[in-house]
Amino acid sequence: MTRIERGPYRSIWQDFDDLMAEMESRFQSMIGGIGARGEEVRGRIVPAVRDFRVDVRDHEDEVIVVADLPGVEKENVAVRLIDPQHLEIVSIRSGQTEEEARDFFMRERVYGQMSRTVMLPAEVNEEGAAASFKNGVLEVRLKKAPVETGTTIPIE
Repeated sequence: MTRIERGPYRSIWQDFDDLMAEMESRFQSMIGGIGARGEEVRGRIVPAVRDFRVDVRDHEDEVIVVADLPGVEKENVAVRLIDPQHLEIVSIRSGQTEEEARDFFMRERVYGQMSRTVMLPAEVNEEGAAASFKNGVLEVRLKKAPVETGTTIPIE
């Protein structure tokens, strides 16, 4: 592991960030490049995270999924119900021009395609599904599939 020299203006959090970046880099090389690679900026590797945060609510007769997609335009978001218990969200954040991408001291925001498959707490139907997108927040409402309770037992 690389030894980190602490200067008079360096905080412990900067050391922690450097250690995390090195661990991410070593992990990525160990697994042979599966997943997103980090980007090197001024000799420091910053891990690239290619997913986003979601909240999933199990609300009475529906499941509500809310995803934060800052910097993404509505036209660059796709939502697909893979099966009754899995929802896929794909988004693309437009990149910067080469002129804008120069001279970074630190760069953590990522551009390109991000996707996430979300497991739902109950089976849902595509009927009555609705999605809205406002201020970088996607909300998907899915109606729960009716669940039959009990089984009829034939009498002989």
